[in-house]
Amino acid sequence: MLLHIPDILRREEVARFRTALDQADWADGRETVGSLGAQVKRNQQLPDQSPLKAELGQHILAALARNPLYFAAALPLKTMAPRFNRYAGGGEYGFHVDGAVMRADGDAHVRSDLSCTLFLCDPEDYEGGELIISDTYGEHEVKLPAGDAILYPSSSLHRVAPVTRGERVASFFWVQSMVRDDGSRRMLFELDASIERLRSSGADAGAVLQLTGLYHNLLRRWAET
Repeated sequence: MLLHIPDILRREEVARFRTALDQADWADGRETVGSLGAQVKRNQQLPDQSPLKAELGQHILAALARNPLYFAAALPLKTMAPRFNRYAGGGEYGFHVDGAVMRADGDAHVRSDLSCTLFLCDPEDYEGGELIISDTYGEHEVKLPAGDAILYPSSSLHRVAPVTRGERVASFFWVQSMVRDDGSRRMLFELDASIERLRSSGADAGAVLQLTGLYHNLLRRWAET
């Protein structure tokens, strides 16, 4: 499931992020991938040890925790600390699949069920740089307003097209969901959305309660915590 989540960050928050990131010390993005990824990756990233990465990452995690659409779609159990990248001057990242298990702080690991890109530039600020996600329905090009995010299965083949003008700055991270299977997670998301629409329309309270019980019983069956 591909899901556009608007307004993770407010415009003034994005502006503060960009001011800080424009003054940051960036590193070669190939330092954070294996030999195969290094062959197709040409961008810059904030180093993992960067205090700015930690500061801005915590801000993003707090914003995600306040976003009901994100929670309903991801059902997050563990989230990797957000990272930051920058593409310019033809920078790109060829087709790849994200690693299945990521090393987090210490000895902890996160299974990558979902990938998320949070855009920190508006589409008119740069040319190229589309996030292209390939699935059974074809290729989907994603280029969102600053502050918006795209959530998609980490198993998807995806790439970032070359940036031919300006620069593309974004945050990205991975999520281990309480519900491992993408199909099950999608059904829960759609059921939850339907319950909310019925509740807001004043539908029969007994029917809404029955559907709510069904949602939680399915979540209880499928969730891993």
